[in-house]
Amino acid sequence: MRVLFASLASVGHTYPLIPLAIAVRAAGHEVHFAAGEEVHAPLAANGLRPFRPADSFYEIYAEDLAPELDRLRPDLVVHEWGLPGAAIAATRAGIPGIWHGFGRMVPPGIGLELPMAVAPDRPHFDICPPSLQDKDFLDNGRRIPVRPVPFSPPEPWRVEHTKPLIYLTLGTAFGTAELLTTAVNALAALDAEVVVATGRVTPDQLGDVPANVTVRSWVPQADLLPHADLVVHHGGSGTTLGALAAGVPQLLLPQGADQFANADAVSAAGAGLTGTTEEIADHARKLLSPRENGYREAARSVQAEIAAMPSPEKIAQRLPEFLP
Repeated sequence: MRVLFASLASVGHTYPLIPLAIAVRAAGHEVHFAAGEEVHAPLAANGLRPFRPADSFYEIYAEDLAPELDRLRPDLVVHEWGLPGAAIAATRAGIPGIWHGFGRMVPPGIGLELPMAVAPDRPHFDICPPSLQDKDFLDNGRRIPVRPVPFSPPEPWRVEHTKPLIYLTLGTAFGTAELLTTAVNALAALDAEVVVATGRVTPDQLGDVPANVTVRSWVPQADLLPHADLVVHHGGSGTTLGALAAGVPQLLLPQGADQFANADAVSAAGAGLTGTTEEIADHARKLLSPRENGYREAARSVQAEIAAMPSPEKIAQRLPEFLP
């Protein structure tokens, strides 16, 4: 089979698709990946044949992808929830398509079209554990559960720590120097070691930091999460699912998009807390306390749920079954 994956050109939208794309390629299928050049490096490094349709940089419209569908004639298009144009183009070309989620079903009002409104007949690869997924979406009979596998480009970097390790990130789109500085100062006061990924904020904007804080613009998150004792973050889907897959409690500081819904779901599951900047130190202290191990137990319960979901490799082996 020839399979075309398509996503918005951002870490949060592309990285969730990469584990399945790699598994599909490893299963012997020919894989191509349509996305803006911003995410081509990790795609190319994994043999996924990335290309930029037309003059697309972030979004891909149906008109951008149509000529590529004529050129490649894929047997299947896997398009993520943030890319309705790919679903429309595949429908117009008569090519089967499957939605690919990046977390909980997209809530209304965050600037993304709801997949159900664009191509309601398409099945969905759903990487969200059922206990956190939107209950109405769970009733969709076309869900195909797939285990979320955290992805980040490998980097030869290790964190040596003798105290509890806190990982702080505000993602690649919502972080500000002011908010990161506030969070760093609050967390540095704890008896812990703090690793900060600054994203779009350059490390020098944080100024001098305490000795127990390590600041980098980017860290290999998938490798770091299993070593963390607490993840403090914005509530982005990738970090939320990554922390849950590692069984790590979370302190969520939602800023926008789907982050408030993610924070509510994690808090409802008992796997973390949602807080304001004024609550960071107190909430972090509570989540790290051995006396409050219910949060870690809840996180590990969701971790076990995720581990029981079908792996990308198993789904790749079954791929022909999902074609009409």
